[in-house]
Amino acid sequence: MFFVSHISGGIAGGIEICITFPTEYVKTQLQLDEKANPPKYRGIVDCVKQTVHSHGVGGLYRGLSSLLYGSIPKAAVRFGVFEFLSNKMRDESGKLDGTRGLLCGLGAGVAEAVVVVCPMETVKVKFIHDQTSANPKYRGFFHGVREIVRTQGLKGTYQGLTATVLKQGSNQAIRFYVMTSLRNWYKGDDPNKVINPLVTGVFGAIAGAASVFGNTPLDVIKTRMQGLEAHKYKSTVDCAIKIMKHEGPVAFYKGTVPRLGRVCMDVAIVFIIYEEVVKVLNKVWKTD
Repeated sequence: MFFVSHISGGIAGGIEICITFPTEYVKTQLQLDEKANPPKYRGIVDCVKQTVHSHGVGGLYRGLSSLLYGSIPKAAVRFGVFEFLSNKMRDESGKLDGTRGLLCGLGAGVAEAVVVVCPMETVKVKFIHDQTSANPKYRGFFHGVREIVRTQGLKGTYQGLTATVLKQGSNQAIRFYVMTSLRNWYKGDDPNKVINPLVTGVFGAIAGAASVFGNTPLDVIKTRMQGLEAHKYKSTVDCAIKIMKHEGPVAFYKGTVPRLGRVCMDVAIVFIIYEEVVKVLNKVWKTD
């Protein structure tokens, strides 16, 4: 089942990223746009206008390569670990309740954060932040990674690890808890009831929205810790304290609207494609 999860998740993740990346770009720009600078953007629309005016429509896709390169291993770890843990934690009837789904999601989120997400997100944030400078120094994904490792060492790709683990762990815990609970509710007493892809998408969007409202503050801290000015913060806690002190509690919810749109679409697309590809591969390979 691990290989089915790997392939299905990779396909779903790649398609989802290409569709929703511009909203991820805008969200990251707004989070990096600290009040003390003063703000460069007046909001979501202004951020899009300035980016397109300065760099063309392609500017909204700066940093996409780093996410694409990481999408397959990220999906492999997430769904592989979730499947592994959930198979161990199902009850005698083979059912996985919401609480156990939450724990399995937590384990999957922490695993993907350490193995894939932290270095991938660090590179992505540095790419996007680099574009705001007068003379961008990264010419592409591999050049950027080489420069980061050359100047900062491997440690440079693991900035904000604590915040990333907290974010991904809570993200997947919330999403899989909601998805597991909604699936169990929908199926009722019939565990073999087929769930329509549209219903899966709606459940995914609800799970995505729940995770956004639950951990956007962690996402803001993670983004600051991975930006080009991460040296201003001594630790994750120090970053949180400085944001609260200089910008107030509202700053912890910067970029919530674009993130909400992206994540709801993201989770809906991923779960729909994942479930459908799993069905096809199970038929091809005759797995249970």
